[in-house]
Order: sequence, then structure tokens, then C-alpha cells
Amino acid sequence: MPTPDFLFSLANPAALLGWALLVLAPRSRFTKALVLNGALPLGLAASYAALLAAHYLGPHGGAGGFGSLAQVAALFRDPWALLAGWVHYLCFDLWTGAWEVRDAQRRGLPHALVVPALVLTFLFGPVGLLLYCGLRGLWARKAKNTSLSTN
Repeated sequence: MPTPDFLFSLANPAALLGWALLVLAPRSRFTKALVLNGALPLGLAASYAALLAAHYLGPHGGAGGFGSLAQVAALFRDPWALLAGWVHYLCFDLWTGAWEVRDAQRRGLPHALVVPALVLTFLFGPVGLLLYCGLRGLWARKAKNTSLSTN
């Protein structure tokens, strides 16, 4: 049976590949097939589900919980639960980055403006999403002002 450390060593490069594709080749067929259609994030989601099962069916399945910070700390003392938590972050952050790219492409937002939001989403999750939503709002306002001035 693989160890949590071994599975960690597989999950990180998979997520990094997705992020590299989003930043460097957002319109490539490979990026669309692997990341933008959800295949890689959903693969991480399936891994997360399997890791949850491994934790809750394992010897530490009853340890910890989500009712207090102390319970969360107890939960993450188990390496399987810690790995599941990490894969949760990898999955949701990559899913969010893929959404940012799809949304930006649909709105005509230049990719160069999206890259800083992608980097922040990769590093700090919600901070990158916040930046992207701010950029999206500014871009929509600019587009509206441009269309009003040409009429």
C-alpha cells in the first residue's frame, strides 16, 4: 500500500502541471483537455474522496473533527487526513484557477492581466480569487465605458 508521503509526491506535481498549463498555455488543446474541462481537478477530487475513506476507515478515523480548532488540529495529526486536506486545497485552488481562465477568455480579459491572479490563487487561494474578481469588475466597467463613448 502506498504511503501518504508517496501520494503527496504524486499529487503536487500533478497540480503544478495544471497550474503551469493555465499560466503558460491557457488556450492549448492539452490545457483544455486536462485542466479547463475539469479532468485534472476532478481527478484530484476523486483522490480526495479516496483519502477521506482511507482516513475514516483507518485506525485514526474517530480522531478530531471540525467543531473546534483543537479538533481540527487533532484531525490533521493523522498523515492520511493531513494529505486529504492538502489534496482538498490542490483540487479547489486548481478548479478556481481553471474557472478564472475560462471566465477571462469568455469576457475577453487579456491573459497577461489574469496571470497575477492565477499566481495568487495558486499561493493564497481566496486572495487570488479576490484579485481576479476585482480585475473582472474593472474590465467590465472599462468595456461598458468604452461602448458608451462610441455611441
